[in-house]
Amino acid sequence: VAMRALEMWGGVECTVNRVRDEWRDQLRDSGHDLRVQDLDRFAQLGLRRLRYPALWERTAPHAPDRFDWHWLDQRLTRLQELGVEPILGLLHHGSGPHYTNLLDARFPELFAGYAAAVAERFPHIDHYTPINEPLTTARFSALYGHWYPHRCDDHSFARALVNQTRATTLAMQAIRRCNPAAQLVQTDDLGYTTSTPGLAYQADFDNERRWLGWDLLHGAVDRRHAMWSYLQKAGIAATELDWFQEHPCPADIVGINHYVTSDRYLDADLSRYAPARRGGNGRDAYADVETVRVARESAGIVGALSAAWTRYHRPLAITEAHLGCTREDQLRWLHQLWRAAHEACAAGIDVRALTPWALLGSYDWDSLVTRNVKHYEAGAFDVRASPPRATAIAQLIADLATGAVPRHAALLDEPGWWQRPGRFLDPAQASVATPRRTSKALLLTGASGTLGQAFTRLCAARGLCVRACTRFDLDIGDPALIERVLAETSPWAVINAAGYVRVDDAELDCERCYRENSTGAELLANACAARALPFVTFSSDLVFAGERQTPYLETHDVGPLNVYGLSKARAERAVLQAHDGALIVRTSSFFSPWDEHNSLTTALRALRRGDSFAAIDDVVVSPTYVPDLVNASLDLLLDGERGLWHLVNDGRLSWVELVRRTAKLAQVSTTRLQSRSWRSFGLTAQRPAFSALTSERGSVMPNLEDALARYLAAM
Repeated sequence: VAMRALEMWGGVECTVNRVRDEWRDQLRDSGHDLRVQDLDRFAQLGLRRLRYPALWERTAPHAPDRFDWHWLDQRLTRLQELGVEPILGLLHHGSGPHYTNLLDARFPELFAGYAAAVAERFPHIDHYTPINEPLTTARFSALYGHWYPHRCDDHSFARALVNQTRATTLAMQAIRRCNPAAQLVQTDDLGYTTSTPGLAYQADFDNERRWLGWDLLHGAVDRRHAMWSYLQKAGIAATELDWFQEHPCPADIVGINHYVTSDRYLDADLSRYAPARRGGNGRDAYADVETVRVARESAGIVGALSAAWTRYHRPLAITEAHLGCTREDQLRWLHQLWRAAHEACAAGIDVRALTPWALLGSYDWDSLVTRNVKHYEAGAFDVRASPPRATAIAQLIADLATGAVPRHAALLDEPGWWQRPGRFLDPAQASVATPRRTSKALLLTGASGTLGQAFTRLCAARGLCVRACTRFDLDIGDPALIERVLAETSPWAVINAAGYVRVDDAELDCERCYRENSTGAELLANACAARALPFVTFSSDLVFAGERQTPYLETHDVGPLNVYGLSKARAERAVLQAHDGALIVRTSSFFSPWDEHNSLTTALRALRRGDSFAAIDDVVVSPTYVPDLVNASLDLLLDGERGLWHLVNDGRLSWVELVRRTAKLAQVSTTRLQSRSWRSFGLTAQRPAFSALTSERGSVMPNLEDALARYLAAM
């Protein structure tokens, strides 16, 4: 195979799926259905092609012969102007409009009629994925029952798959009548299954079944095929299977969608797993787990590419590259797939492209889109900001597409979570140390405080090397010591979690408060600016006077009522003047599962014992779950964000309301919870009556209800 430059494609998560009678539209969830400007953002990444939705349910929702082309006309015209070639997808994990479904005998012909209409409308389009992942969709809809029509039997699975593959063949025939040069880019997940010895027969079956969608299209399912008898027993007539041999429609490009969790392991030892992971096939009971979660070798993307090339000897592409996790691991996964594709090319495998998927992120895929809770995973752009905000993934895509050295090159060679011992379900395996591959570290100040300890803990969980300094290691008010530590550690970024936090004591200890909160932050900012180092520091809702009735934004004027708030306001001004690339995170009242002395933990402990507990009822705040604050801050740091940013869990309530809400979730009685004014506690510092925060830059933290549930689970 002649070596060719690996292309960078892209994709928009566009699933329109149905669960019972509820329809979900990811384009609507992400806001892309109303933002044609997203196409310009995609083009700026250097993409050659874009997997793009021309979905049946959206274009012909009411009747097979009634089409609304307005949305597609505008967007496909813009892509043409931008020089980005679309790969049109006509059905994406859907079951079709309301007038058909995957088990409907009319489904193939109805779908082909829609494909013909698309091709006639857009004759210049020459790449299509008529139906995305037909095998996966058949499994999720008709074998596992997750999506409509919610069947769980072999007959329904086989019928759904045969209907989709026949529909694809008929669709390509119709498309090629308009454009004979049109190419089929056929995608599906390609996971590999291994097992304990007694389950080898099931693993062998799964490994044969994974090819079935492509094999049907290629006309390869004859009487000698490993799945012929299975399809016959499932009720598929021999004449139906013969039809595919008579009308072969091989993929011009075999599109492999491969995820960290695609490879599976079947374990007969159920005692090792929680009940939710246990299942079986009616003959044997077993646990079906992700291979990366157990100490077993995984075929991975290299194995998938090699196997597909050996089987079909046709051009390949990685057509989905995405991971819902922390930002640095998203970067590592994408970079590893890019390198794997190059390695495959060097080995003589014809790999055409890598496709960063979910450019605008995705919603609720942690539940396979079976629950509508708006759980968001960011992609190259974060749509929680308006307009969508470019993340570090966008920068990496652009760097790889142009051959530039990635901005976070020092982090990319660190092991991702799928390579670290913490991934294992067995705690004994998780104790194995992970070797580090780089000496570059993140410098953290204030390591002994609540925030600093959380950063240390979560950086370790995220595979980020951190040099954590307590005040004894690094006095941030000492410029000479700052210079020495920076020279010794040579960090890639600095996070300042140090500071004076005793709000009431600050009224009488103002000199020390200003030194630790204002002077120290300014000195660190100056030192980082001189070295062009990213710098993050933290401020407070107490910079505001509390005169508003709606949450404060980043652009609202400050007006501190106490010394602590004044020290933070001074720090904000000084840091922004010293370092124009600094990120200043304003946040609010902490609660954490790792701090035994925070007010919420103390309140719940007292109420559980049946003791009385008094909480403030006349100060409205935005409670902030510390793990969420740390993770969001690290993501923003990696994204290269700067300036002021409000990070709180979305909510505004008094401390007594927070305790009451949390106690209710924990099923703890609040009969001995008392409401009192802040003045009755004998506090020295004046409090703003209302200091709730929100952000005009993007709400990147989970909502409060979600945070409280995770807090209680962690406790």
